[in-house]
Amino acid sequence: MGWRGILGFEYGIVQAPLGPDISGPELVAAVANAGAIGFLRAPDWETPDYLRELIRKTRTLTDKPFGVAVVLEFPHEENIKAILAEKVGVLQVSWGDVKEELVQEAHSAGVKVVPQVGSFEEAKKAIDVGVDAIIVQGREAGGHVIGQDGLISLLPRVVDLVGDRNIPVIAAGGIADERGYVAAFALGAQGICLGTRFVATEESYAHPTYKRKLIELDETEYTTVFGRARWPAPHRALETPFFKDWKSLPAHESEINQPLIGHSTINGISSSLKAIGGFIRPLTSGSHRISREKEIRRFSGTVPNRTTTGDIESMVMFAGEGVGLIKEILPAAEVVKRLVEGAKLLIHQQFGGLKSQEEVA
Repeated sequence: MGWRGILGFEYGIVQAPLGPDISGPELVAAVANAGAIGFLRAPDWETPDYLRELIRKTRTLTDKPFGVAVVLEFPHEENIKAILAEKVGVLQVSWGDVKEELVQEAHSAGVKVVPQVGSFEEAKKAIDVGVDAIIVQGREAGGHVIGQDGLISLLPRVVDLVGDRNIPVIAAGGIADERGYVAAFALGAQGICLGTRFVATEESYAHPTYKRKLIELDETEYTTVFGRARWPAPHRALETPFFKDWKSLPAHESEINQPLIGHSTINGISSSLKAIGGFIRPLTSGSHRISREKEIRRFSGTVPNRTTTGDIESMVMFAGEGVGLIKEILPAAEVVKRLVEGAKLLIHQQFGGLKSQEEVA
């Protein structure tokens, strides 16, 4: 079962990479210390020196392995070089095809490679290049959603595709408690990946209002309202009063030329940011960081972190469909503990008395 661990970790529980800065060193280290797999999120621009700082800071808080996630849709080559040079436990990649050359390079550095996929076709490509595990993301997931299929239909297809290969399949999308954990087991997964549940932890770098809204509200919607100019990918967000008022935003509208609603420091580069070729890059050279703040405009795809000021409730708050199951802010270690102990108890209570076909015969 998944609580016996995957990829050399004690438990088959994965804390999804959360940006911007939401899954920082404090959260990732807390997850790692609890025996689960925590992921830092690499910035969406090349900043290898800062990424090394993040990794090294995390190592001051835990002696356990952890991972770093990279979105391949954004500039990433120098960041990946830094990740492999630091020899983290796991490199997680998404929003792009993982190449065999990258897998081989990572393995040479002692780093495992785990892509996140949203379709059967993506899973097949990943298996063919020799990845170490696969995260299967269903449409129920919060944040940017890579596929169209629901988890309950996609997951067992990928499990069947993997077959007897030694490639653990990890379920992601709408899972928030031990019942989702056990359901993922029943569908053939060996682990689960949770995002929203770990946003609502004491160690997460999310703004307190964002965390509070995850407790107060329980509805989400799959949409394209936020961040259209920067990353026009579909995403699942919390149905806040602001979102309900603007959910029918005309397709030609975006965050460009919208009113300024706040400021934030992101990835340590508290500078004004400029869109270049569709990507956001700091107006600084190399990894130098300055002290001005990033502007957040209405309909921006930037979730509020602890540094964010302004009209917080008008900012996007990504959340998965399992948000209605989250009732309190907990320490990350307590989340892991409740998932493991709750799943064991649930299986014992619900299925402990069942006999196999061999026992019946």
